[in-house]
Order: sequence, then C-alpha cells, then structure tokens
Amino acid sequence: MEYLVLGFITGLSLILAIGAQNIFVIEQGLKKQYVFLVCLICSISDLILIFLGIFLFEYFKIYFTKNVELIFNILLFIFLIYFIYSKVRSLYKRSDINFEDNNLSLKNIIIKTLGFTYLNPHVYSDTVFFLGNFSKNFLISHKYFFGIGAAIASFLFFFSLGYLAKFFSSYLIDSRAWKIINFFIIIFMTVLSSYVFLDIIKKKKKKSYVSRCYTLFT
Repeated sequence: MEYLVLGFITGLSLILAIGAQNIFVIEQGLKKQYVFLVCLICSISDLILIFLGIFLFEYFKIYFTKNVELIFNILLFIFLIYFIYSKVRSLYKRSDINFEDNNLSLKNIIIKTLGFTYLNPHVYSDTVFFLGNFSKNFLISHKYFFGIGAAIASFLFFFSLGYLAKFFSSYLIDSRAWKIINFFIIIFMTVLSSYVFLDIIKKKKKKSYVSRCYTLFT
C-alpha cells in the first residue's frame, strides 16, 4: 500500500506544474466541449506512458537521445505557434460565446489533445524517464502499485481540472470575459513557445560545438 501512496504523491507532484496540456484541458472545460473525452485521453495517455516507463525504462533510455528530444521540441514549437495563431484570430472575431455549443469537430479536439500530450517532450521526461528511473529498483509487485498510484493521481488531476473549469464557466458567459481568457492563454503559450524555442537553439548550439570539436580532433 505504501508504494501506491508513493506513486500517487510522486505522480501528482509532477503533473501539478501548469503546462500547455493543462491549459488546453482548462479551456475545453470552460467551453464545455468534450470535457470527458479530453480528460480521458490525457489520463489514459499518462497511464500508458507511466507503465511504459516503469517496465521499459532501460530500453527507452537508449533511444531517447538529444536528437530525438530536439525533434520533439521543434514539432511542439510548430504546434504551439499554430495554436497561438488560431487564438489571435479568435480575438478579432465579433461573436457571442456559447459555452454549450459542441459544434467543434470531434476529430479536431482529439488531434489537439493528442498533440498537446505526445508532442511535449516534458511528458516523456516526467512519466517515462523520471518515474521509470525512480522505480527501476522496485520489485515487480511494487512497480505495479507505484504505477497504479501515479495513474490514479493523473486521472484525479485531469478530471478535477476539466470539470472544475466547466463548473466555473457558468460565471463566464460574457464574450468579453472569454476574450480576456483567450488573451491570457495567448500570453502563456507565447512564453512557453519562447522557452521551447530557446531550448531548441541551445541544443543546436551545443550540437554544433560538439561537431566542431570532433572535426578539430579527427
């Protein structure tokens, strides 16, 4: 039982950090659009990655190189820029916000949710690598309990986040309020994309420096 609690506390401490995925869940909750589905996809994705990390950490560690992380960062940056662009466009649209409107494409929502989940390298570093490395010396039975605890934390967090946002959306029926929310989402995503961009530049410079050193001494 102690490993279940340990997994729950560890998983919750990792997932509490606000990121692009969490902001997207909050947004869908406020809009009351496919809240259950979005929360379910995020939670199941975490569950899969948690158990992959716990049981296959040593295998994945070999393949998750700096180059692979760089590729994920570039894809995430492109994804964030497109998301910011769509939000900026929405600021200039004059329309009343209907939070009960579910006309947004189901396919679109699924793709966005999967994008915010699987294109984020930090998702892998938190679930697959941190939890995998943390539990690598546990007994098999303890690993199961640890993983279940971390997965419960993920399910609890995402569904609480989504449905709390849905509850508070009742107080945000004014279109101006939603424009303000969109504005803050744009600011946050811009800061996040800047961080990702700087991380890409830093990794490219480091790679270039290593390449020059290799050329110099060969």
